[in-house]
Amino acid sequence: MKMPAEKRTRRAGGGKRLGVLDTAVEVLSDRGYESTRFADVAAASGTAVSTLQNYFGSREDMLIEALQRSTNQEVEALEALAAAQASPWEQLVALIDRSLGNSEQTQRMLVEFWRSAMRDVELREHSEQVQRGYREPFLRAIQEGCDQGLFHMKHSPEDVVDFLLTFLAGVTIPRVLHQDRPAEKTLRDLLLSQMSVTLGRET
Repeated sequence: MKMPAEKRTRRAGGGKRLGVLDTAVEVLSDRGYESTRFADVAAASGTAVSTLQNYFGSREDMLIEALQRSTNQEVEALEALAAAQASPWEQLVALIDRSLGNSEQTQRMLVEFWRSAMRDVELREHSEQVQRGYREPFLRAIQEGCDQGLFHMKHSPEDVVDFLLTFLAGVTIPRVLHQDRPAEKTLRDLLLSQMSVTLGRET
């Protein structure tokens, strides 16, 4: 039986504390999880190391909470973006555009999050929650398209979403490594063309 991870204690600090968490993500994206110290975040945020220790207790707790906050914000942004679109196809295009167009810092943060989740039980459990939240607006758009008779697929909505998210995660790696890859517009055009065919979209 899988035992839930013991939750870390969260401490007070208000708006200043949230600002520190955002700064911690920026530092972590540049330096990496293992190399980010209290001193680095203190220097970048203008906050004393003793204050950070009071807020978070340990370096690990600070970084884990920062990653959780940042990934939750990304899920919330996707939900808001999908809600602002008129049709299922427009929802999918907007979600794909955001995923492909995220800043390099955000993509580096996601890579650090995935790496850290392999070793930390609490982050791994959070990654499962994030994956469900990230998946939901894509799945909802495809299901709505099917219900409205706009999409005629040979595969289940769940399988199509899993394929799409696997692709979007995969293109993150060459970007953060600065490897050769198709131009952003070419990549977008290829993906949207493939999705249109996979969905059996009526045009």
